[in-house]
Amino acid sequence: MAPRVRTTDLKKMKERGEKIVMLTAYDYPFAKILDEAGVDVLLIGDSVGMVFSGYENTLPVTVEEMIYHTRAVVRGRKRALIVTDMPFMSYQGSIEEARRNAGRILKEGGSDAVKLEGGAPMAETIQSLVSIGIPVMGHVGLTPQSIHQMGGYKVQGKNRSQRERLLGDAKAVEEAGAFALVLEGIPADLATQVTKSISIPTIGIGAGVHCEGQVLVIHDLAGLLGDFQPTFVKRYCDGRALISKAVQEYVQEVRGGKFPTERHSYS
Repeated sequence: MAPRVRTTDLKKMKERGEKIVMLTAYDYPFAKILDEAGVDVLLIGDSVGMVFSGYENTLPVTVEEMIYHTRAVVRGRKRALIVTDMPFMSYQGSIEEARRNAGRILKEGGSDAVKLEGGAPMAETIQSLVSIGIPVMGHVGLTPQSIHQMGGYKVQGKNRSQRERLLGDAKAVEEAGAFALVLEGIPADLATQVTKSISIPTIGIGAGVHCEGQVLVIHDLAGLLGDFQPTFVKRYCDGRALISKAVQEYVQEVRGGKFPTERHSYS
């Protein structure tokens, strides 16, 4: 069996020029499939609120929900590093609250690390978590927990002041001790600049080709949510159509008396 991926391995992958593969997972079967396929990092994203629970955005997600889904994913992995999002207002209120909730995610959920959104304003929180042995992945650019402030899901870093702020955010997250940084929804040239300016690996989602890794939501990759497809998403299969076809066939066979047969019955 391949050795377990650790937080320290990601920086080594950056140094070797190896791409980091990251996908979201929210349950046992998907975690098992993705892990066996060779994904390096499984992210229990707060996107679970939208793609699993049907919320309009990520804001309603709770720590308890994240712990529940993390437990399920942990049971399905053998190799991948597991990172769990800290949900909205589980870390912004105070450093003490951030420590308590991050600790719960590792202790009760079994995660290897947490991810939190925000740059320079979150540096002290990141540093505090790292100082007590909790690995942190950063996240700057388009930060979904700030959609109301941003006016929706809009590309960030398109003007000079935003670019300077994002560069500062990336360096602040690095200096605070984060082991990696997600760059979401920023111009490709800015992502390249950030990637070259910091020593920790960058993982892009809608941030161009030059990040050291890439992450997608598994439901987007597998086409499970219908026709909605952001620009940065490549749909690798039409999972919704495949499942729908199978279910329609099942409906027809049950109603037509073709399922179950004697082969599917006990004697």
